Amino acid sequence: MGWVAVMSAGDFPNRGYGDAAGYLDAYRDEIDRAWRSVDRQAVAAAGEVLETCYKRGNQVFCCGNGGSAAISNHLACDHLKGVRTGSDLAPKVVSLSQNVELITAIASDMSYADVFKYQLESLAAPGDVAFLISASGASENITRAARWARENGLHTIGLCGFTGGELARLAEVHVHVASSNYGIVEDVHQGIMHILAQYLRQKGMSDGTIAETRF
Repeated sequence: MGWVAVMSAGDFPNRGYGDAAGYLDAYRDEIDRAWRSVDRQAVAAAGEVLETCYKRGNQVFCCGNGGSAAISNHLACDHLKGVRTGSDLAPKVVSLSQNVELITAIASDMSYADVFKYQLESLAAPGDVAFLISASGASENITRAARWARENGLHTIGLCGFTGGELARLAEVHVHVASSNYGIVEDVHQGIMHILAQYLRQKGMSDGTIAETRF
């Protein structure tokens, strides 16, 4: 029987484990299932959206909460610095999750639900990309940003897990990880971020340069 996208919140772990080695074995099995649930064509479509954005000189704005905020900040590092190094691309990437002073000011004076949307209103332009990361796909500050982006001419990429949530319906391209475990979803999202960065970097290189480069 295949991996089912609609799952309860407690699918893994659904029992206790006596040692970390046993948990490792089970976690490894679950993350393998989660990886196999990812739609290859959705990842290809996300790569095309990013490549077009970078070649046109538009900007990518990424965001997420908690562990997804860490992935967002890491994306800004690997796509701005990593993709550019040795390739013919010069990405413009901003993580909306990186400025704690700005985020807390918006949250305090307006609403935490607007911390990403408010930044997009000030920074983004039609043709830019909103790269939205949410394990549940249901975080209100993510879905508000996604909705604003779609209504204002931005392309949208969503990384989601669980059942996909509203983000899966709002994003122009959504890459879904069929797992209800936050750690597993975030691990796969981080891997997808790296895949996209390394794919785009090597695409802008000659075969000789690829062979001589550490990714």
